[in-house]
Amino acid sequence: MLAVPGLAPLLAVSLLARVAITADVMVLTLHVVLTLDLSYAAAGGVAASLTAGLALGGPVLGRMIDMRGLRAVLWTTVAVQVVFWLSVPFLPYGVLLGAAFAGGLAMVPAQLVTREAIAAMTTAEQRRAAFALESVQGEVSYMVGPAVVIVCTAQLSSGVVAWGVGATIAAGGAAIAWLDPPLRAEGEAYAGSAGRPRHREWLGAGMIATLTMALGVTALLGGVDLAVVATLEEAGQVSWAAAVLAVFGMASVAGGLIYGAQSSGPRPTWLLLGLLGLVTIPAGLAHDWRWLCVAVVGAGLLTAPTLSTVADAVSRLAPPSVRGEATGLQSAAQSTGFALGSPVVGWVIDASAPPGGFAAAGLAGMAAALAGFLLSRRSPARSRTIR
Repeated sequence: MLAVPGLAPLLAVSLLARVAITADVMVLTLHVVLTLDLSYAAAGGVAASLTAGLALGGPVLGRMIDMRGLRAVLWTTVAVQVVFWLSVPFLPYGVLLGAAFAGGLAMVPAQLVTREAIAAMTTAEQRRAAFALESVQGEVSYMVGPAVVIVCTAQLSSGVVAWGVGATIAAGGAAIAWLDPPLRAEGEAYAGSAGRPRHREWLGAGMIATLTMALGVTALLGGVDLAVVATLEEAGQVSWAAAVLAVFGMASVAGGLIYGAQSSGPRPTWLLLGLLGLVTIPAGLAHDWRWLCVAVVGAGLLTAPTLSTVADAVSRLAPPSVRGEATGLQSAAQSTGFALGSPVVGWVIDASAPPGGFAAAGLAGMAAALAGFLLSRRSPARSRTIR
């Protein structure tokens, strides 16, 4: 896949931006707690504001890319990010809440552009491997970004680290704009005032099924992170949470590479998500960090493959002229899933015990898989694209 012209440099610069983007919540949390000397609840408010902006901004930016082109949108978002991150150290909490929403709304759409470009630069037979690589890239960014921010904040002020994160996001966005990857394959049309299909022509049962499963998989992942921390806190081993999550991430990278290297056709998204939910539930039986490392391997191996099938399905279901908006809806669904997963699982843990968190996360994934399966039955003509 890396031999496809233009794909390797795109993945490289996109990884730069995505590592910084995955660290944005962490750096804002540390800034609110350590520099503004406020509570973690206050930090959660800023994180929620940023996440809400991300969820709303994805479809908007995708539609703008469809209508106005890539570079205009990228340079606009780069400018917004520069202003936002430069101002973070000087903003009082109330203003930071609103600024975080604006920063999320105009976040550099690195993930969105990468997925669009993959759909344009690869053939249908190549896309499973390409989207598997993109999912592996996402896992690596989640493993690296927050950890680097934590280490840097221990040595520098949170304001300086915020500037570094903002500079990296802006540099990644500028590099993608310089590369200007193709977002349409040869012969595919860009959106125009007359040629853009209406929503009811493509946002049908098949697409809604895929978006539902996109939300379900990230709700599961957000819940698993919290359940791991709660389990180890109860065991007095919370300092090992990073090791458990690192094992989870490495298993996901391995699963993505194995899945992408297979020569058979893509697996149904609902099947992979259902299996992911099923193997997540038994992790609640582990009460020691060593056994928890073993217990999360099964879920990790299925994570990147499930995420890649979601991206593949969106690229197949969306007409080329609205692929940006459809990919933005996928990003919005996944951001919403992360935002919902942690509080729901946290409520279950408070009402029961840490093992209940794994059960709740797994059942959420299985419920989304069932909903996706049932909705896909209503769209027989497009059912193969969901798979």
